[in-house]
Amino acid sequence: MSDTNDTPKQPDGTKPEGPEVLPEVQADASDRHPAKPTPMPGPKPPNLAWQRIRAGFKPSRGQAIVAVVLGLVAFMAVVQVRVNRADDGYANARREDLIAILDGLGNSTRRLESEIVELQARKESLSSSADKTATARQQAEEQARVLSILAGTAKAQGPGVRITLNDPEDKVTSSNLLDAIEELRDAGAEAIQINGSVRVVASTDLVDDSPGVRIDGEKVGSPYVIEAIGDSHNLAEAANFPGGLISEIEGPQVGGTAEVTELRVIQITALHRPEEHRYARPAPSPTR
Repeated sequence: MSDTNDTPKQPDGTKPEGPEVLPEVQADASDRHPAKPTPMPGPKPPNLAWQRIRAGFKPSRGQAIVAVVLGLVAFMAVVQVRVNRADDGYANARREDLIAILDGLGNSTRRLESEIVELQARKESLSSSADKTATARQQAEEQARVLSILAGTAKAQGPGVRITLNDPEDKVTSSNLLDAIEELRDAGAEAIQINGSVRVVASTDLVDDSPGVRIDGEKVGSPYVIEAIGDSHNLAEAANFPGGLISEIEGPQVGGTAEVTELRVIQITALHRPEEHRYARPAPSPTR
């Protein structure tokens, strides 16, 4: 029986000592110890130097404040240098130049003071003129108001009397009413109206138009209500004077009745419509 083992032998024909490793056993050993995988390249760590450079170009709030303070200090230093240079210029100027400069400043000061005095005088003049103008305007307005009441072109109110004449026999004539108006004017009446519709003025005309009287073209009749503004006591005394208006109306010639009432406030609402003058014109003011 022949030996079929291919294991090499020693020269003397004996097998080498030690365990014999088969190929299958070697494969098993390689399976138990697998090879380590090659690691994949990861992200590179940040470069700290570049981060510091970028941070340097982004100043913090404190750095900004320091920069502003340094800028102000530099500006003040420049201004101080310019002032010092100007002072040095005056310091190095000659005495004659300094005297000329002082004289120029003195002349400018005196000129400005003179202008101030002139402006103040002009202001006072304008203020005085304005006051005079305002006073004159106020006086003119007051005079116009008084004249408008006398002319019957404005309404009026104030204390006065109301005289009511009853004429049952229609014997009151324009002459009776004219006497009543004249007596009230003599007692100081400032505004008069009859029957609440006719304003009595200097140019008022009265005409008999029986029964009744026509006043400035408007016909009025009994009862005749005469209202007058003025001192109520004086007006009432004038109406009640013996031989006056009341005696005339209540006498046998007319046979009517009369009533006089003193009032604290009377409203004169009737207005006179003045006609344009055909011939009269305002005369020019005399020159001084």
